[in-house]
Amino acid sequence: MVKQRKSTPEANSVRRLEIHGFRRLASLSLEMRPLMTLIGANGVGKTSLLDAVMLLSASAQTELNQALSTHGGLPSLLTRRGDDDLSLQAEMPVPGHKPLRYQLRLAPQGPGYRIAAESLTQEREGRHGDPFKHIDSVNTRVRYFDIQSKDLIEPTWSHDPLETTLSQVPRMFGEPESLRKALSSVTLYHALDVGPRAPVKLPQAMRPATHPGANGEDLVTYLYYLRESDRSRFESIEDSLHAAYSDFEELSFPPVAAGMLTMTWRSRGFTKPFYAHELSEGTLRFLWLVSLLQSPALPTITMIDEPEVSLHPELLSLLADLLREASARTQLIVATHSDRLIRFLNPDEVAVMDMDEGGGASAVWADSLDLDSWLAEYSLDEVWRMGRMGGRA
Repeated sequence: MVKQRKSTPEANSVRRLEIHGFRRLASLSLEMRPLMTLIGANGVGKTSLLDAVMLLSASAQTELNQALSTHGGLPSLLTRRGDDDLSLQAEMPVPGHKPLRYQLRLAPQGPGYRIAAESLTQEREGRHGDPFKHIDSVNTRVRYFDIQSKDLIEPTWSHDPLETTLSQVPRMFGEPESLRKALSSVTLYHALDVGPRAPVKLPQAMRPATHPGANGEDLVTYLYYLRESDRSRFESIEDSLHAAYSDFEELSFPPVAAGMLTMTWRSRGFTKPFYAHELSEGTLRFLWLVSLLQSPALPTITMIDEPEVSLHPELLSLLADLLREASARTQLIVATHSDRLIRFLNPDEVAVMDMDEGGGASAVWADSLDLDSWLAEYSLDEVWRMGRMGGRA
């Protein structure tokens, strides 16, 4: 039984995502929320959803051709049941007005692909009929709304047919530009590399940094820069470390060469500090996650794949709090297999992915399921393990 979720205004950068013909995502429509934690068994489409969002992001950055090549071409992404095209749609709310809808449809063409259709539209307030069109393209007929002429026109400049019109048109109105920037900003983070020669373990150049880097390549300089320029944010990171590690005292950043810094971790009971390369994998990954989620330069949309890797189960309560706090500053999409992490989340923060009868992926928000009686006696992770939410192998 599914119960209706009350409709509430969302301040998300993207309110709804629709994906058709992408691997197992044969036909998926999902409401987007500030914190979206995707759960489900292997092979139900969690990674495909992240990859589809990254493809949508590439389409807003003139990187569509490169992204498709990275995945082995469009045919390798199409659903394995005869689908002959792939389509993506994102909807962004506009305060006080109807939402913007961006749609992109790709179709195979020989060994490559073509942009079969692309549109960016907005329903008109209090009016019936066709929506306002910022972009209206079908195959090679490309048109966009020109601010000066106030009409749909064809490009008078060199238009790359393998890249979207969204990524190439001159500056549009404020709201369409906001959508383009939101999609362009999407960043996907995988488990931090903590191998012997990983960037996070090496000395780093001293320079301003507002982000620890996808591979921790700027973690040391970022933390040092925060300590010197944003002390309260740096102290928030140290507070999280104090909460996670009872013997933690402080981080320091001694120079090791001209313009190069390293990082040390001081613990109670030890006369000498530990250097970054001496810390455990779990400690390094937790420090990186805390630093990332506290960054003042988080993109509009942030995606993290399996943040629980190497973390002790007792750290997952802290991680859930950090994810929730960061979701006030970035739209956060997390994919996880961790029962323990789910224990510390709310049903309205968890989307359950499963396979439908036809083998395609489905997704449903946990708070739209009839779970109240179960949650009165069990925690959310226990309800999931009992199979009451789906998303199990």
